[in-house]
Amino acid sequence: MAKISINLATGSLQQEEIIVGIDLGTTNSLVAYINPEKNPQVINDMGRGILVPSIVHFNEKGDALVGNEAKEFLTTDPENTIFSVKRLLGRSYNDVAAHQDTFSYKVIDDDKESLVKIKAGNRFYTPIELSAEILKELKSRAEHSLKTPVNRAVITVPAYFNDSQRQATRDAGKLAGLDVLRIVNEPTAASLAYGIGLDPSEHKTIAVYDLGGGTFDVSILAIQNGIFEVLATNGNTFLGGDDFDRAIVHYWIESNKLKEAELQANPGLMQQLRLKAEEAKIALTTQNIYNEKLGDIWCSITRITFQELIKVRVQETLDSCKQALKDAKLKTTAIDEVVLVGGSTRTPYVKQQVADFFGRQPHDQINPDEVVALGAAIQADILAGNRSDILLLDVTPLSLGIETMGGLMDVIIPRNAKIPTKAGRQYTTSIDGQVNMKISIFQGERDLVKENRKLAEFDLKGIPAMPAGFPKVDINFLLNADGILTVQAVELRSGVKQEIEITPAYGLTDDVVEKMLVDSITYAKSDVAQRMLIEAKSEGEQLVYTVERFISKNGQVLDEEETKITLVHIEALKAALQDGDKDLILKKADDLNEFTRPFAERLMDLAVSKAMKGKSVD
Repeated sequence: MAKISINLATGSLQQEEIIVGIDLGTTNSLVAYINPEKNPQVINDMGRGILVPSIVHFNEKGDALVGNEAKEFLTTDPENTIFSVKRLLGRSYNDVAAHQDTFSYKVIDDDKESLVKIKAGNRFYTPIELSAEILKELKSRAEHSLKTPVNRAVITVPAYFNDSQRQATRDAGKLAGLDVLRIVNEPTAASLAYGIGLDPSEHKTIAVYDLGGGTFDVSILAIQNGIFEVLATNGNTFLGGDDFDRAIVHYWIESNKLKEAELQANPGLMQQLRLKAEEAKIALTTQNIYNEKLGDIWCSITRITFQELIKVRVQETLDSCKQALKDAKLKTTAIDEVVLVGGSTRTPYVKQQVADFFGRQPHDQINPDEVVALGAAIQADILAGNRSDILLLDVTPLSLGIETMGGLMDVIIPRNAKIPTKAGRQYTTSIDGQVNMKISIFQGERDLVKENRKLAEFDLKGIPAMPAGFPKVDINFLLNADGILTVQAVELRSGVKQEIEITPAYGLTDDVVEKMLVDSITYAKSDVAQRMLIEAKSEGEQLVYTVERFISKNGQVLDEEETKITLVHIEALKAALQDGDKDLILKKADDLNEFTRPFAERLMDLAVSKAMKGKSVD
C-alpha cells in the first residue's frame, strides 16, 4: 500500500497526484483538471466528447452502461434507463411524488419519509449507487486520458442542495472509489473559473444565472476575503433547454397539422422531432433561420419565432432572479458581476434578456457547459496546496456523526468542512412510547460505527410517550474554530433538551487519520453493501411492525381474504429478512406496500363518513 501523508490542518492528502474537479450534472456530467501549464482543462477521452450524458442503463444481467451508450436505450428500454438521477439525490418519496410522471422508470414508495429507491430489472438501486456509476465513468475517462490513477476529487452541487443531498453526493463519490476532498457550490465554482474571488482583498456581489437542459437556478453570492457566502438562491428544477426543444416540436406539429393519433402510433417520430428541435435551437444561436425536412415534415423556424415561443419560460427565469434579489434585500445596481452557466445560456435571446435585467453584460467567454467543472479543478488545485496566493480556512480532518438504527454512521459534519461550522439533522423514535433516546457520537469515514472512533454518548431523557415516528428530535453539531464540538439534542414538541461538549483532537496521530481515510476508500464497496442491507432490514422490520399493528387495531376494515393475503405477504417479508438478501427484502416490502396501501385510504373514508354523520371517531 502506498504511503500517503496527511496535513491535519487542511485535512488534505499531500501525495503528488492529480485532483480532479467534477461537475455532476442533471443532464450531463464532465471532469476537469489543472494541466502542466497550470491552466484548468476539461477531459475529452479518446475524442468521445467532453460531456458525458448523466444516464445509466442496466442490461438483463444488471451490468451498467453510462453516457452516450446508455442514451440510446431511452426510447428502446425506458424502464431500465435512468436519467435525471441528480433530482433524486438525498430525496424522500414525498419530495418527488408530484413529479413521478416525468420519470419513465419506477421510483419506489416504500416509506414516504425514507430516501427513494429506483427499480431496474429485479434490482433496487439508490440514487447514490446510480450517481456512483456516473462518477466511476468520469474517473475511468480521466485515468485513461491522463494515464495516471485518479483517487481524489472536488465535486460540485447546486447552492440550494441541503445537507442530505450533499452527503448523498459525497457517499456516491466514495462508492466510486474517490476521496471527495470538498463539496463546492456550482456558482462558487463558476465564479472561480472567471477568477472572481481568487483575490483575498476583493469585495464583490455577484449573480450566477444557471440554465441547463432540465433545471434553472440563480444564486446571489457575496465574496469577501476569499469566502463565498450564498445570500439567496431561487429557481425551478423542472425548467430548462428541454422546454425550448418541446416548444419547437409543438410549433412544427401545429404548422404541419400532424394528428395526435399519427404521433401516438409512431413514438419514434416524436423522438426524431425532439432531436431535430435540439438541432434547430443550436443552429439559431448563429443563424436567423433553420429549414430542414424530416421525411414529409417541414422543420422550419426563424429566430424571431423561436424567441416568441420561449419568451414565457425565459421570463420565468427572470422572475426567479427578481425573487432572489428580493430575498437578498438587494437591487440590480448592487450586482458587480453576472456569470452565465449552462448550455441553454448560449441562446442569444436568453443572453440579451439577462443583460437587460441586470443592466450589465454577463460573463460568457468560457464555454457555459464547462465553466463549473473548470472552477472545480481550480478549487482542487487550491486544496492541493499548489496556489500559495490563496488562504485556505482550517477544515475538520475526519467526518463527525451519530449512530443510527443498525449501527450505521450518519454523518452530520463531513470531513473537510470549513470550521467553524454548524450542521444538524432531524430524527424520530422507532417504537411506540419511547421516552429516551441514546445519542452516540462518532468520528471517521466508514459506514458502520464499529469501524469508527467513538467520541461520546448521552441520553435525551423525558421525551413524551408518543407513537413511533411522532417525536421530532433535532440533533445539532457545532464545531468551533478551536476544534471543540458541542452536540445538542432537542425534542421539538416538548422542548426537552440535552447537550454535551467534546474535544475531538484527543491525540489522533497523522498515521491514525491516514489509515482511517485509506480504509474508507478500500472498503467503500463492502461498506455500502452492508449499509444498504441494514437499511433494507430496518425498513422491512418497521413495515412488518406497522402492518401487524394496523391489522390488530383496524382488522375490521379488511375482509377475510384480504387479511389472509396480507399475512402471506408479511410472512414472505419475514422470510426475506431472515434470508438477508437486500433486493429480495425490498421486493417483498414493495409487494406488501402495494397490497396494503388501499387499506389506510379505506379507513380514512370510514372515519370521514362517521364524522359526517356526527359520530365521534377514535
